[in-house]
Amino acid sequence: MADATFDDGREAPLNLGAFGAEDLEIIASLAQDAVFPVTEISWRPAERRFALLLNRFRWEDKDAAEQRGRPYERVQSVLVVDQVLSVASQGVDPKDRDLILSLLSLSFEPGSDGDGHIVLTLAGDGAIRLAVEAVEVTLRDVTRPYQAPSGQAPLHET
Repeated sequence: MADATFDDGREAPLNLGAFGAEDLEIIASLAQDAVFPVTEISWRPAERRFALLLNRFRWEDKDAAEQRGRPYERVQSVLVVDQVLSVASQGVDPKDRDLILSLLSLSFEPGSDGDGHIVLTLAGDGAIRLAVEAVEVTLRDVTRPYQAPSGQAPLHET
Protein backbone atom coordinates (compact mmCIF):
# COMPACT_ATOMS: atom_id res chain seq x y z
CA MET A 1 0.00 0.00 0.00
CA ALA A 2 1.49 3.35 -1.05
CA ASP A 3 1.51 6.39 1.19
CA ALA A 4 -0.86 9.20 0.30
CA THR A 5 0.62 12.23 -1.36
CA PHE A 6 -0.31 15.87 -1.14
CA ASP A 7 -1.84 15.62 -4.62
CA ASP A 8 -4.27 12.99 -3.35
CA GLY A 9 -5.94 15.46 -0.98
CA ARG A 10 -9.17 17.20 -1.88
CA GLU A 11 -8.70 20.78 -2.95
CA ALA A 12 -10.57 23.37 -0.97
CA PRO A 13 -12.21 26.38 -2.61
CA LEU A 14 -10.11 29.52 -2.62
CA ASN A 15 -10.88 32.11 0.03
CA LEU A 16 -8.13 34.73 -0.03
CA GLY A 17 -7.75 38.24 1.31
CA ALA A 18 -5.43 41.05 0.27
CA PHE A 19 -4.52 43.94 2.55
CA GLY A 20 -1.62 45.36 0.58
CA ALA A 21 -0.16 45.58 -2.92
CA GLU A 22 1.87 42.36 -2.56
CA ASP A 23 -1.18 40.39 -1.43
CA LEU A 24 -3.17 41.86 -4.31
CA GLU A 25 -0.63 40.46 -6.80
CA ILE A 26 -1.52 36.92 -5.68
CA ILE A 27 -5.24 37.52 -6.13
CA ALA A 28 -4.53 39.19 -9.49
CA SER A 29 -2.62 36.14 -10.73
CA LEU A 30 -5.52 33.85 -9.81
CA ALA A 31 -8.20 36.14 -11.29
CA GLN A 32 -6.34 36.78 -14.55
CA ASP A 33 -8.38 35.84 -17.62
CA ALA A 34 -11.62 35.59 -15.65
CA VAL A 35 -14.72 36.36 -17.67
CA PHE A 36 -17.93 37.92 -16.42
CA PRO A 37 -21.10 39.47 -17.79
CA VAL A 38 -21.54 43.20 -17.22
CA THR A 39 -24.71 42.27 -15.29
CA GLU A 40 -22.52 40.68 -12.55
CA ILE A 41 -20.91 43.99 -11.56
CA SER A 42 -22.18 45.38 -8.26
CA TRP A 43 -21.28 48.81 -6.80
CA ARG A 44 -22.83 49.63 -3.43
CA PRO A 45 -21.72 53.16 -2.52
CA ALA A 46 -23.42 53.15 0.89
CA GLU A 47 -21.42 50.02 1.83
CA ARG A 48 -18.29 51.24 -0.01
CA ARG A 49 -18.20 47.82 -1.70
CA PHE A 50 -17.54 46.82 -5.31
CA ALA A 51 -18.05 43.18 -6.32
CA LEU A 52 -17.85 40.96 -9.39
CA LEU A 53 -19.07 37.41 -9.94
CA LEU A 54 -16.29 35.93 -12.09
CA ASN A 55 -15.89 32.74 -14.08
CA ARG A 56 -12.26 32.24 -13.10
CA PHE A 57 -9.77 29.96 -14.85
CA ARG A 58 -8.20 27.73 -12.18
CA TRP A 59 -4.53 28.70 -12.68
CA GLU A 60 -3.67 26.86 -9.45
CA ASP A 61 -4.85 23.60 -11.09
CA LYS A 62 -3.37 24.06 -14.60
CA ASP A 63 -0.22 21.97 -14.10
CA ALA A 64 -2.11 19.14 -12.38
CA ALA A 65 -4.66 19.04 -15.20
CA GLU A 66 -1.89 18.81 -17.77
CA GLN A 67 0.02 16.12 -15.84
CA ARG A 68 -3.10 14.00 -15.37
CA GLY A 69 -4.48 14.59 -18.87
CA ARG A 70 -7.78 15.93 -17.59
CA PRO A 71 -9.73 19.00 -18.72
CA TYR A 72 -8.88 22.49 -17.58
CA GLU A 73 -11.33 23.97 -15.11
CA ARG A 74 -13.06 27.21 -14.29
CA VAL A 75 -14.93 28.12 -11.13
CA GLN A 76 -17.30 30.90 -10.20
CA SER A 77 -15.69 33.27 -7.72
CA VAL A 78 -16.68 36.49 -6.04
CA LEU A 79 -14.11 39.29 -6.14
CA VAL A 80 -14.92 41.94 -3.54
CA VAL A 81 -13.17 45.27 -3.05
CA ASP A 82 -14.03 47.10 0.17
CA GLN A 83 -13.18 50.66 1.26
CA VAL A 84 -14.16 51.93 -2.21
CA LEU A 85 -14.75 55.67 -2.40
CA SER A 86 -15.69 55.93 -6.08
CA VAL A 87 -15.83 53.91 -9.29
CA ALA A 88 -15.01 55.03 -12.83
CA SER A 89 -14.97 52.95 -16.00
CA GLN A 90 -13.89 53.19 -19.61
CA GLY A 91 -15.09 50.92 -22.41
CA VAL A 92 -17.76 49.32 -20.21
CA ASP A 93 -21.39 49.91 -21.19
CA PRO A 94 -23.59 48.79 -18.27
CA LYS A 95 -26.67 49.15 -20.50
CA ASP A 96 -25.37 46.43 -22.86
CA ARG A 97 -26.85 43.50 -20.89
CA ASP A 98 -25.18 40.97 -23.24
CA LEU A 99 -21.66 42.35 -22.77
CA ILE A 100 -19.10 39.78 -21.56
CA LEU A 101 -15.89 41.20 -20.10
CA SER A 102 -12.50 39.56 -19.62
CA LEU A 103 -10.16 40.57 -16.79
CA LEU A 104 -6.58 40.95 -17.99
CA SER A 105 -5.03 42.37 -14.82
CA LEU A 106 -5.71 43.78 -11.40
CA SER A 107 -3.27 46.33 -9.98
CA PHE A 108 -2.85 48.93 -7.25
CA GLU A 109 -1.69 52.49 -7.84
CA PRO A 110 -0.69 53.84 -4.41
CA GLY A 111 -1.67 57.30 -3.24
CA SER A 112 -0.13 59.29 -0.42
CA ASP A 113 -1.26 57.49 2.74
CA GLY A 114 -2.36 53.89 2.06
CA ASP A 115 -5.09 55.07 -0.25
CA GLY A 116 -4.92 54.87 -4.02
CA HIS A 117 -6.61 53.19 -6.97
CA ILE A 118 -7.27 49.57 -7.79
CA VAL A 119 -7.41 49.19 -11.57
CA LEU A 120 -9.11 46.29 -13.32
CA THR A 121 -7.77 46.21 -16.88
CA LEU A 122 -10.14 44.51 -19.29
CA ALA A 123 -9.68 43.04 -22.76
CA GLY A 124 -10.59 45.44 -25.56
CA ASP A 125 -9.17 48.58 -23.92
CA GLY A 126 -11.71 48.62 -21.10
CA ALA A 127 -10.89 49.44 -17.49
CA ILE A 128 -12.56 49.91 -14.14
CA ARG A 129 -10.80 52.23 -11.68
CA LEU A 130 -11.70 52.10 -8.01
CA ALA A 131 -10.59 54.90 -5.67
CA VAL A 132 -9.92 53.12 -2.38
CA GLU A 133 -9.16 54.26 1.13
CA ALA A 134 -7.02 51.12 1.59
CA VAL A 135 -6.40 47.79 -0.13
CA GLU A 136 -9.03 45.37 1.14
CA VAL A 137 -9.82 42.72 -1.47
CA THR A 138 -11.18 39.18 -1.21
CA LEU A 139 -11.45 36.39 -3.77
CA ARG A 140 -13.71 33.49 -2.83
CA ASP A 141 -14.79 30.50 -4.90
CA VAL A 142 -18.54 30.02 -4.64
CA THR A 143 -19.20 26.99 -6.89
CA ARG A 144 -17.57 23.67 -7.61
CA PRO A 145 -15.06 23.75 -10.47
CA TYR A 146 -16.44 22.91 -13.91
CA GLN A 147 -14.78 21.98 -17.19
CA ALA A 148 -13.59 25.06 -19.07
CA PRO A 149 -16.04 25.42 -21.99
CA SER A 150 -13.23 26.12 -24.48
CA GLY A 151 -11.26 23.11 -23.27
CA GLN A 152 -8.17 25.30 -23.45
CA ALA A 153 -6.03 27.36 -21.10
CA PRO A 154 -5.99 31.09 -21.79
CA LEU A 155 -3.16 32.15 -24.10
CA HIS A 156 -1.22 34.11 -21.52
CA GLU A 157 -0.54 33.41 -17.89
CA THR A 158 1.17 35.09 -15.00
